[in-house]
Amino acid sequence: MPPTILLLSLLLTSAISAVAPPLRRGFYSKTCPEAEFIVRDVLKKAMAREIRSGASVMRLQFHDCLGCDGSLLLDDTPNMLGEKLALSNINSLRSYEVVDEIKEALEMACPGVVSCADILIMAARDAVVLSGGPNWEVKLGRQDSLTASQEASNDIMPSPRANATSLINLFNKFNLSVKDLVALSGSHSIGKARCFSIVFRLYNQSGSGRPDPTIEPRFREKLDKLCPQGGDEEVTGDLDATPKKFDNQYYKDLINGRGFLNSDQTLYTFKETRAYVKVFSDNEDEFFKAFVDGMIKLGDLQSGLPGEIRRDCRVVNSRAVEGLVWTKR
Repeated sequence: MPPTILLLSLLLTSAISAVAPPLRRGFYSKTCPEAEFIVRDVLKKAMAREIRSGASVMRLQFHDCLGCDGSLLLDDTPNMLGEKLALSNINSLRSYEVVDEIKEALEMACPGVVSCADILIMAARDAVVLSGGPNWEVKLGRQDSLTASQEASNDIMPSPRANATSLINLFNKFNLSVKDLVALSGSHSIGKARCFSIVFRLYNQSGSGRPDPTIEPRFREKLDKLCPQGGDEEVTGDLDATPKKFDNQYYKDLINGRGFLNSDQTLYTFKETRAYVKVFSDNEDEFFKAFVDGMIKLGDLQSGLPGEIRRDCRVVNSRAVEGLVWTKR
């Protein structure tokens, strides 16, 4: 083997690991002891500029973490259609630039140490904490994927039109319970969503040409003004009545027929999930505990494929890895 090829092979072998180390708390305590502080500090500043950044960054974990490998963050290349333009992500997910800011700060402090996948886990936790929600220790040690698949994302990620039954079936595939589903849906305690996601509820639910009858009448009037038929579907509305505060108001709204998304409101109209909505509406501590448990279980999901520590969350470290076949489990 020529020396230059041998050197390239050795570099790639050292950079790309086929087996990720076990996830654990305090993973960067020796290699980058300030990592968690840096993530929270950068996110705090981003939320000071725009409070919605917290909810937006938190949502990135949900859309990445049926694999938790940072694949969501990869930009398209001539040989790869990534996940950013997948049906459930395009024009919906945002604040990628906040992740870039966090990564830049970490690279200055600890070059090549902290993965983009772990950034999403830490930042999601911090978004909750900075919005008044619970705090918890996150398990870290993920590696970043070497590629991504728009097709795989389309196959996995649910639509805002989804009902509780389809969501239960999806979560079951990943060994997440009905309780996990209802608790993790509480991430919609903060943030906004587009009119695009609800116009069918307002004017043509299930192809009936009529509105969703479960919408509380006064709330329906508010939504009609916000999202008129034929209007700008990029306009956004609050996901619950306290969109800047992480609390259990989301569940109270569902009980009162004031859920913004169809996928939210069906958690109360479907008997399989209704009991947990009631429990979390009555007891915020129970919601917080179940949410933390769910976030930890969600974060434990890994693709099991070879990975690396990206220097830039938007691109892999070497083009030599292009062409690898990738699927999410």
